[in-house]
Formats: sequence, C-alpha cells, structure tokens
Amino acid sequence: MVHVAVSAGVSAGPTKFEQLKAASGHLREPLMTELGNALPNFSENAVQILKFHGSYQQDNRDNRQKGREKDWQMMLRLRNPGGRVPGSLYLAIDALADRLGNGTLRVTTRQAFQMHGVRKENLKEVIGTIVRHLGSTLAACGDINRNVMAPAAPYAKGGYPAARQLADDVADLLAPQAAEGSYLDIWVDGDLSYRIKPSAAARKVKERQSEGAVFSGTAAEPLYGDTYMPRKFKVAVTVPGDNSVDLLTQDIGLVLFCDPQGRPQGCNVYVGGGMGRTHNKEETFARTADPLGYVAHEHVLDLVQAIVALQRDHGDRQQRRHARMKYLLHDRGVAWFRDELCGRYFHQPLKALREEPRRKLEDYLGWHRQSAGLWFVGLPLLCGRLSGEQKRGLRRLVDTYKLEVRLTPNQDLLLCNIGTAQRTTLRQELAALGWEKPEETSLLSRHGIACPALPLCGLAVTEAERIFPAVLARLETLLDRLEIAKPILVRMTGCPNGCARPYMAEIGLVGSGVDQYQLWLGGSNQLSRLAEPYLEKMPLDALEATLEPLLQAWRQTGMRRSFGDFVVSSGRDEVQRLLAVA
Repeated sequence: MVHVAVSAGVSAGPTKFEQLKAASGHLREPLMTELGNALPNFSENAVQILKFHGSYQQDNRDNRQKGREKDWQMMLRLRNPGGRVPGSLYLAIDALADRLGNGTLRVTTRQAFQMHGVRKENLKEVIGTIVRHLGSTLAACGDINRNVMAPAAPYAKGGYPAARQLADDVADLLAPQAAEGSYLDIWVDGDLSYRIKPSAAARKVKERQSEGAVFSGTAAEPLYGDTYMPRKFKVAVTVPGDNSVDLLTQDIGLVLFCDPQGRPQGCNVYVGGGMGRTHNKEETFARTADPLGYVAHEHVLDLVQAIVALQRDHGDRQQRRHARMKYLLHDRGVAWFRDELCGRYFHQPLKALREEPRRKLEDYLGWHRQSAGLWFVGLPLLCGRLSGEQKRGLRRLVDTYKLEVRLTPNQDLLLCNIGTAQRTTLRQELAALGWEKPEETSLLSRHGIACPALPLCGLAVTEAERIFPAVLARLETLLDRLEIAKPILVRMTGCPNGCARPYMAEIGLVGSGVDQYQLWLGGSNQLSRLAEPYLEKMPLDALEATLEPLLQAWRQTGMRRSFGDFVVSSGRDEVQRLLAVA
C-alpha cells in the first residue's frame, strides 16, 4: 500500500522514492542482490534501502582524485535505545572498528555508536557480528522510527528506571516487522533466533496495529505499510526536569511522571520538533515541539503508535524536504492534529499538561552513585570521537571490570556497574588515560557538540568536527581576554541539516560555504528555545571580531543572565548593531 500525501493537498501518484520503497520487498532489494557483486559501491537505489539497515554509503573526499574511482566506504550506526551498550557488544564493535573500520568509534547525538570506514565487501561480516552479539543496526537510519532516546544515567532511583523501560518499550513497539525478517535474511542468513523480542507491554499494544485507522492496510507491516514513513521519525523519553535528551527537538517527546515509589503514572506529550532545514529554502526551518497533552501511562504506547500512524497517512510524500511531522504541525496546527488524532487514531483521554520543573541540560560527567554498592562515571568525549590510546584503554577497562557502557546525547560516555571496591583502581586507570577529573572540562567544551562533516559526510559543505576543538579554543581565548568566566552553549555543523542541533545553541555555527558559517544566536543553555539566524556567511576567520562587541556588551551587564537570554532581551536590532561594529 503506497500512501500519498494528504497534507500537501495533492493527488499526484507516488514519487520515485515511494515506489522504490514499495517495490523493495520490505527493504530487501536491490540491496540483497548488490551485496553479492564485486563492485566497491552500491547503486543509488540500493543506497536508499541500505539506510533502513543502519548504514550510509560515503566516499572520503580527502582522497578524491580526478579520473580515479572514489574511496567508497560505509558509515554504520547502531540501534541502542537510551544509549545502553552491554559490555560484550561494546567489545565486539570496538574490535570490528579496528579490524574492518577506520580504527575509531563515534558517539552520536542520538546516543548510538557510529563506525566509519567499513568497505562494502566487509559490511555483511560487520553487521552480522553486531547482530550475533545481540546488537542491531535496523532502523538506525531511513524513513522509520530512529533510535529512541532516554536519560543515559543508570540511576536506580526516582523515575529513571521507568523512563528507560518506556524507551525500550517504544523502541520495541515501533520496530518494523516484515523488515526485520529482511534484515536477518541479509545479514545473518535468516537466523530468526535474533529477532527482537518485544517487552510484554509493547507486544500487547503491537497486536493492535492491525486495528482501525492505525492499520496501514499491509498485514506484513501493519503499522508502517509498504512505504514506511514519509521521512525519519524521532522519539525521546525523559523524567521531569532532565533535558539531557533535547526534548523539544523530537517528533514525539515524552516526559514520564512517577509516584514516589517510581511507579509510572503518565506522560506529558510534545509533538512536532525537528532541526533539519535547507539553505535558501525558507519553507524549510527548525522547529520546537508543541505541547499535546497528558496521557495516563496505560495508554502511552497506544498514543505513540497512533501519532506514528497519523504522520504515516498525512505526512507529505511528494516533497521530501516537507515530509517531517514538524511541517504537518506547522501547516495544520496542533488543534487540528489533536482533533484528527483523537477522532480517528486514539480513543483515550488526553488531558492538560501536568506542571513540570524547569528543565536542565544534564550531562552526568564525573562520579555518581548508581545504586547501593554500584557507581558510574561520565567521561567527556569532545565530538564523541573515540580513538587511539583512550579507545584501547576503555576496551581494557570494560573487559577487565565487566562494565556496561552508556552513551549520552551530549556525545559523552558513561562506564556503569562499577563496584565500590573497584573505584580507586578505576580512578587511577582513568587518570592515566587523560580523565583524571572527568567532571572538570574547559569552559565551552562541556556542552559543545559538532557533526562529523568533512571528509565523509556527503552533505557537508565545510568542516565541523575536525576543527571544532580549535574553534572552542579560539572562543575560550577571547572569553579569557574579556574576563568572561561564564559557559556558553556552542554547536557547529558542516551543513544546515542540523545533526548537532545547532539551532538550539546560544551560538550556532552552520556551514554555508567553504570556511563560512551562518551565525545563529539566542538559544537557551538549557535547550528550551530556538536560536535565530543573524549572519548568512560569516568567514570563520572573522569569528572573534564578529562576536567580541556582543560579548563585551554582555559583560557590561554583569552577565546576570545567560548569554542566550541576553541576546533575546537585547532585541534583534541591537544585536545586529553590535555585530555590525566588527
């Protein structure tokens, strides 16, 4: 069943991309056939299907030479709800990265590991090994629900255990059914023993995917149908006050309330967030999610799959840059969305939002008590890149102490399940690896993140990850000279697609040309407000000169407010005047 756009108000037939998905045999072809040929790369059609299996085809642009074949390789992304990576899986992917990748691992802003440098001929071995170690890459990319986010901290207190369980339940609920069979056929020769086994809660609700308006009309893939979603779909779960997951940037954001004993009561629900946009296309934009309402815990999963079904049916399938759910909310409004949802897809009460405490960007760096007799430690990884001696050392620690790894949306890494008797030795070993005081970072690096960009991302127009440490060092030198000792949330991307969520930053640098960046200002240091664009093409060489008058004006106010709040309160005209002083 090929769904045609409703929101765009068109009756055109399915696009070429929608036809490709429908004809793929639930994400099997032409990928399966091309995997067996001797070519170093996949065709464009196979590449599109490959994304659903968690991989992007890339070429190393540093190695491009005129008249020469491109340096083809695959980026691989894992599916790790809530960022949880069991020790045995971590050891497996660490070894794969060395043997069949480029020797590094990278923590993503959706709490998953990426591997780079995998050759096409090795892809089956890499993904098969991940699956056999009880990991998965299925639906880590593509037009489908992506990795479900949740606070990475393994606290046994408060609502954290219930939030982690809800994230797992949502991931199970929204896992594709027919596509999982294709996935296992391709990567582990059809060994169905590796099927995802849904939790009892997810299994019960999943059975209702073949009922009413939630049903796609395709028995094999009852929720997604033959053409899956119009575009990628993102869900995050958190507890009141913890905004480690960047809640308002998600298609669905769930804030889980629990009673004092940690028993779940229900969720505040937010819908329609998203960061991606395109330069010079004003119809594309970053957007924060709208509040939808509060739902009792026993109905949360039904509501989630109802929202997915609504977007499946009403999302724009004619224009991919208009296909995210944020545009549906923008075009139709949250009142229409709620009426359509409750009129056709969901038949339980939606109440007014419950009051929440002020949200805080948590990062969990340093040492924390996990539960009685157990600890975890958060280790900063600027840009999420793990390589060299730190990578080798972490492997040794995970293996020796049988630790679990968890990944944060801030691209940091937590070592978990550390016994009290192990703490002293681990402190010493971490110090030898450069993490003597992991809770102490430089002024801007603690919450600064950047996307991979060049040389591997095909969308990048300029640098991000490779130069981000130097950019932060330049900004910190400027702050020192101005005698400013306040943190500022800085994010950087090599293109406007927003993978590092720069549009929520106090200072966002968005690649707009070679060594040129859009300058976005005025986001919140707690990730509660969108920034605004102020300069379209700022040469990176002009970074300090551009920002100094504005930072100086902030300093003169006494810096009682955060930098982002200062920008907003100053007003657009005044900020532009200060930027023009440069």
